[in-house]
Amino acid sequence: MMPTRREFLKRVSSTTAGIFFTGCCCANASFGFASGVMQTLAQGVASRKRREVMVGRNRVKVVDVHAHVRVPETWELVKDRIGREGGSQDVREANPDNLGNLHNDVEKRLADLDEMGIDVQAVSINPFWYWTEEDLARKIVQIQNEKIAGFCSAHPDRFVGLGSVALQHPSLAIEQMEYGVKSLGMRGFAIGGSVNGEDLSAEKFQPFWAKAEELQTLIFIHPQASGSPIDERRLRGNGFLENVVGHPLETTLALTHLIEDGTLDLFPRLKICAAHAGGYLPSYSSRNDQCLTAFPSLCKALKKLPSEYLKQLYFDSILFSPEDMRHLIAVAGASQVVVGTDYPTQWNRTAIDRILAVPGLKDEERVAIFGGNAAKLLKLGV
Repeated sequence: MMPTRREFLKRVSSTTAGIFFTGCCCANASFGFASGVMQTLAQGVASRKRREVMVGRNRVKVVDVHAHVRVPETWELVKDRIGREGGSQDVREANPDNLGNLHNDVEKRLADLDEMGIDVQAVSINPFWYWTEEDLARKIVQIQNEKIAGFCSAHPDRFVGLGSVALQHPSLAIEQMEYGVKSLGMRGFAIGGSVNGEDLSAEKFQPFWAKAEELQTLIFIHPQASGSPIDERRLRGNGFLENVVGHPLETTLALTHLIEDGTLDLFPRLKICAAHAGGYLPSYSSRNDQCLTAFPSLCKALKKLPSEYLKQLYFDSILFSPEDMRHLIAVAGASQVVVGTDYPTQWNRTAIDRILAVPGLKDEERVAIFGGNAAKLLKLGV
């Protein structure tokens, strides 16, 4: 049973202890902490110089939708089983020993965001619990979401939260999503690109998508290498291929199934944002269109061309050249792109400069990408 809001408020003051800052999250600002905590935070902020991002002559707010955190208490729940029942990446995602001191220091995190020019960060935990039974999944998600909510309530002007759900148990995931939105102030939820080999378009997940559409809450899809359809042996070797190739491929398949299997037709008002700029799909979406002509018996017509559904999705900005970003914007639209850093990794620490370097963008398009689009998705007053 989910705790009541009153029960949550009683214990929220203890929840920020034991959260590792591979990311962060949020709750309603009404979950206030002691004034001493806020005063200490204010003093730290006052001593730092925050980069102010300018478009034209105007200061714009920058919102990062892709950052991570870990809650070490959940490791105690899974450490004796995850190596046998989960995947290798599940162990890395759950084990707090894999984190350095950077992730334990909120002041360091805030200093990094100030240096990068990030005003607000939405934070999440990559799923590592899809192998767990319902009772254990319930405990993991409850602890994580309450820790996230407690942390973000202490820093309501800087962090908002994308909660966890146990998507392998769709009915439980719906319960967790509704409670997260209505009682913990979550602005969205992070899920994997597949669930134990099942695609997100599977019929069993339709009630989840229906509830997400009803709540108008953001669903952030972050891939896991364990979901890649490639023989894992081919992702070994130099170059960290399970991430560099496996992650974009997993996202590409997740989005393509949501399009081609009709999920986006069934739930056209979904707010879905894909990590890592949507993988390979935006770069080759026209091939899906051409399949309607090349193999009409194998490529069923949808309500519109497959490539047109990209304008129904959102994509973070984790791309590494101005031309790559220009192409994503050309095929999806500036209204569908948001900032992503993948903090605390080094994937996109220069996210702002990369967006400023994109050729041909209008000022209003840059303003939308920097924060306007994410503010609408996350229901921020930016």
